[in-house]
Amino acid sequence: MTAPDSQHPYSPAFRSGNHVFVSGALSVDRDFQPVEGRHEALAAAFERMTERLATVGATPDDVVKLTYFVTDITLRGEANEQFLEVFSEPRPARTFVGVSDLPYGSTVEIDAIAVMDAGS
Repeated sequence: MTAPDSQHPYSPAFRSGNHVFVSGALSVDRDFQPVEGRHEALAAAFERMTERLATVGATPDDVVKLTYFVTDITLRGEANEQFLEVFSEPRPARTFVGVSDLPYGSTVEIDAIAVMDAGS
């Protein structure tokens, strides 16, 4: 995870009280190269999102809402499989949105809202 710079001037994640707002995490590797393959792209975006959560001490267990932005709406089935694998009941709310393009040639972007315990 890179520090904010002129091309990425925002926080990877921002904590306000117990709430965490995660900036969109793309299906890119650590060098911002797009990850090929449907499952691989979804996994990469989830990994980047998890890294962003960690910058403020949160984990995927804290997530209450995700939004998937995808350049191929037919990824919904694979996204559902991923969702079932990575989240236990009760699962977070989720929105799935088709878009025409994403930065760096990526095919998936995930943003999230999390709520941490008061003592965290």
